[in-house]
Amino acid sequence: MKGFEYASPTTKEQAVGLLGSQWGETEVLAGGTDLLSSIKDYLTTPKRLVNIKEIKEFQGIKFSPTTGLRIGSLVTLAELMDNTTVKKDYPALVLAADGVRSQQIQSMGTVGGDLCQRPRCWYFRNGFGLFPKGDKGENLVLEGENQYHAILGNSGAAFVNPSSLAPALIALDAKIRVFGASGSREVEAEKFFVTPKSEGDREYDLKPNEIVAEILIPPASGIRNATYEVREKEALDWPLAAAAVALKMNGKTVQSARLVLGHVAPIPWRSMEAEKALTGKTVSEDVAMEAGKAAVAGAKPLSKNGYKVQLARVAMKRAILQAAQGGA
Repeated sequence: MKGFEYASPTTKEQAVGLLGSQWGETEVLAGGTDLLSSIKDYLTTPKRLVNIKEIKEFQGIKFSPTTGLRIGSLVTLAELMDNTTVKKDYPALVLAADGVRSQQIQSMGTVGGDLCQRPRCWYFRNGFGLFPKGDKGENLVLEGENQYHAILGNSGAAFVNPSSLAPALIALDAKIRVFGASGSREVEAEKFFVTPKSEGDREYDLKPNEIVAEILIPPASGIRNATYEVREKEALDWPLAAAAVALKMNGKTVQSARLVLGHVAPIPWRSMEAEKALTGKTVSEDVAMEAGKAAVAGAKPLSKNGYKVQLARVAMKRAILQAAQGGA
């Protein structure tokens, strides 16, 4: 591990003042479950590490029936799962956090860290970058081991977004409040994640001297929501495909829907086609399956990951059925 300065500010203003103007100059430490391993593997070599754990404004969960749920970026996955209001009204978040399947990571990993973790692509993690090239300039992903890569939005970068919570937050129409030198700004969760166009880019709408402060979610009373993930094993692992669903019902009929796929594209993938296929319908096995088919209609699998199309289709179908039953 390369040496670095260490700072532990107690206010968000102090923290932002310690951050650099270029990615990689400094890094933000919250739970550290991803960052510390990245430093050890020399994926990032910051000159300064800014610990934000002591900033009280980034902590805690609050709920108001009128404004909804406020989640501090330092809230751990375990805190999220244990919160009574979250369990009652936002089961999609609980199901997503529970899917992490490691009590150690659940107790240390933070909501903000989950949103800002770097890709799990093994080419990236082994130092080949976001757009891995071989000695002859060939695309290593297209011609290599791509069984865990993207089936949607993969014409450029082909890694998959690794966030467990992102699909659920987008389905729940959340906003992410970011704090920087110019103050606070809010970004729709759907627009927070971006596909990088060059190696120097990050995978989210965040400047090097900005920090995710909190997540804001509208009231979800009456919104039926759920997350469903497909994995290779029950132990700690990242999903092969996931789906998060939020349904506004009029009796047994879907009045409106927000349907999001996870782990199948460089960003969490909201499917307007699937939402259109579901809206105005009474949820049934067949209707949910048609929505699942619509969600992956534009998929372009790579040489070894065609199986993910079926998994994503089924994940969406089961998430819809689970949400319609109350998300339990």
